[in-house]
Amino acid sequence: MTASAARTGAAEAVTAADRHPFVARFQRYAEQELRPTALATDRTEVPEATIGRLAELGALNHLAPVSYGGAGLDRAADRRLHELLAGACVNTWLVWAQHAPIVSRVAAGLASGQPPTALAEKLLRGELFVGAGISDVRRFPDRYVSATPTAAGWVFDGTISWVSGWGLNEVLTVAGVEAATGTVVTALVPVGDGIRATPLRLAAVSGSRTQRVRLDQVVVPTEYVLGTQPIAQWRHTDLAIASDARPYHFGLAQTVLRELDEAPDPLARQLAATWAPRIAQWRADAYGLTDEATAAADASYRLDQRLALKVVTLEALGTLTRALLVARSGHGLGADDTAQLHARSALFFLLQGQSSTVREAQLAHLTRAVPAQEELT
Repeated sequence: MTASAARTGAAEAVTAADRHPFVARFQRYAEQELRPTALATDRTEVPEATIGRLAELGALNHLAPVSYGGAGLDRAADRRLHELLAGACVNTWLVWAQHAPIVSRVAAGLASGQPPTALAEKLLRGELFVGAGISDVRRFPDRYVSATPTAAGWVFDGTISWVSGWGLNEVLTVAGVEAATGTVVTALVPVGDGIRATPLRLAAVSGSRTQRVRLDQVVVPTEYVLGTQPIAQWRHTDLAIASDARPYHFGLAQTVLRELDEAPDPLARQLAATWAPRIAQWRADAYGLTDEATAAADASYRLDQRLALKVVTLEALGTLTRALLVARSGHGLGADDTAQLHARSALFFLLQGQSSTVREAQLAHLTRAVPAQEELT
């Protein structure tokens, strides 16, 4: 099988996941319950009832082992869930996406043969909702959450720049750094004493309950630690995660293409028809390249190509959402129109999960995009 065929197959497997009963139920939920309320959710906040519904659907522990109530989904099906949720309601996707991968990480820890702690077991069974505060490791040594060893475990101290789902989260996953040894310590931290949040005024994902969270000498027992690793290793792993175009990018793209295709203006429909094959190809390439890098166990595998693909995908989201605004004229700026919601979501995705490597690639691309004077005359 050629590399091109394998990449197409990776994307086709994601699309085919719609036939899985779990994914089909999730799709109905996203279309019938989340999409109609996405504008209201953005204006207010993701309600607690949404987390309850996700729990009912099994989407809080779908990546847990089946013995703990997991759904037994493969990677393609999980990608499809991200596409569906991001396409229906970016605010809800962001809150859920902070939680879902942590279940997978806790599940991976079961391979050691050690029984899970009571906290971890609740997480595996979908009985807890978790937030994430790990990206500040990227800023080390300038700004980060410190982790100091004690006899009983670790003391975390510092400010987490972004935590989404605040008020819904009972536990945070926090990554701190022990500066003396350059060790990253990732742990489950129950929300309680010594933790306080400050609201953030965001122009995008304003319904995601994203706040800045301060940890003031919070003691974390050893049994709550998910893992430790040298910061160089953490950054290498992060490079793989941050450098790829991801399912949620394509979920938003699919939604915007659909709304353009439903527009009364034939030029808007023509634009959608012109862009759809290119988005489909980039989706196939993105999933295929990610799978190849995973199989090679090499975060730097074809890194330049993966970065370029992410950058052009994000730029396409900006183009498509602007096209939707243009197609809807002044109505597109209304608070009751999805055009401006999608445009702001596309801006958010430019920054979401952004590492210094991604930022450099984005700025270099934008520099090259400056038109020559002769092109304008």
